[in-house]
Amino acid sequence: MPRALWEGTVIAEAPQDRCEKVEGNVYFPPDALVKAHFEPSDHHTVCGWKGTASYHHVVVNGKRNENAAWYYPEPKSAASNIRGFVAFWKGVRVVD
Repeated sequence: MPRALWEGTVIAEAPQDRCEKVEGNVYFPPDALVKAHFEPSDHHTVCGWKGTASYHHVVVNGKRNENAAWYYPEPKSAASNIRGFVAFWKGVRVVD
């Protein structure tokens, strides 16, 4: 079962068949996130084929990892399978 960990804490977890893998990143369904560890961010980036990504800050034990989680609320049709799903970077470890 894929899990996302930061600072030794599980911040997302879901069965493999509920996750999506795109370009080497595991995207977790929104209900797999431990909501207490996420804060909204105003940051956005654009991918040519997926669309505009929005971000969350990850917070564990008072420590904040800026823009460490991203998702596509309205992806382009080629990436419709990851609508709302969340992926990680900036030191967040995803393990199976």
